[in-house]
Amino acid sequence: MADQYTMQDPTKQYPGPSDRMAEQQDGPGLEQQMSIKPDAGEETYRGTGRLSGRRAVITGGDSGIGRAVAIAFAREGADVVLSYLPEEEADAQEVVQLVEAAGRKAVAAPGDVTDESYCRQLVQTAVDQLGGIDILVNNAAKQQNCPDIADLTTEQFDETFKTNVYATFWLSKFALAHMPPGSAIINVTSQEAYQPEPILLDYASTKWAINGFTKGLAQQVIGKGVRVNAVAPGPVWTPLQVAGGQPEEMLPEFGTQSPMGRPAQPAELAPAFVFLASQEASYVAGETLAVTGGVPTP
Repeated sequence: MADQYTMQDPTKQYPGPSDRMAEQQDGPGLEQQMSIKPDAGEETYRGTGRLSGRRAVITGGDSGIGRAVAIAFAREGADVVLSYLPEEEADAQEVVQLVEAAGRKAVAAPGDVTDESYCRQLVQTAVDQLGGIDILVNNAAKQQNCPDIADLTTEQFDETFKTNVYATFWLSKFALAHMPPGSAIINVTSQEAYQPEPILLDYASTKWAINGFTKGLAQQVIGKGVRVNAVAPGPVWTPLQVAGGQPEEMLPEFGTQSPMGRPAQPAELAPAFVFLASQEASYVAGETLAVTGGVPTP
């Protein structure tokens, strides 16, 4: 892809699934170890100053969608605090370098969002290091396939909800205490909220919950001048998929269920986040923006 402004056939913009996608890693997964590395816009995203001077916190900012959002935000003029697991340090340092190459400040803040005290400290880090927080992107997620509810452990169910839902609640709560009017919270839900795969019972349940949380919180805080919205991706090629998100044997067909006939690349999600974070979306609140390659959502 040339950049996000060049007209081209979206069905051919990126390659479709292939047998080379059949790989597995132990969680949480690293982009550096993927045989087919996702495109997060490292060479293609072109900014136009739409987020000049903003201060953002992005969870799961080391890889996949979070990585693409961090790159895009920086090239649009925002400083960024990156949250990620300590095991993902190698990927995160690549993002730090990309943010700094865009002339913006990058703050690395490793930790586990299932820990409420870490979530509180993460927001405080933004306040201390960036002088405040204008944008919160709740992107970190746990997704582990499990074909049978009989094998879905309470431990996995609990960790999926803590990573995907509790962290979204904690971080939103703590961030709102520091967010001035004009700020934005962007949560990440999923196509799975509407059309759940049987193997992703716990994950799909969390994404449905995030939709409801987003719409409720949006109404609660719009009076303070803070907009809350969500992005619902379809199939996206990220380390999440090869680290247990999908069974290895299903990966060569990953994304073929989309009318596009291929999975998205993280770079294709970033513009949706930029729009919702920017003042261009000043009248958009409580919305779930679907980026599913044509799969219908309610």
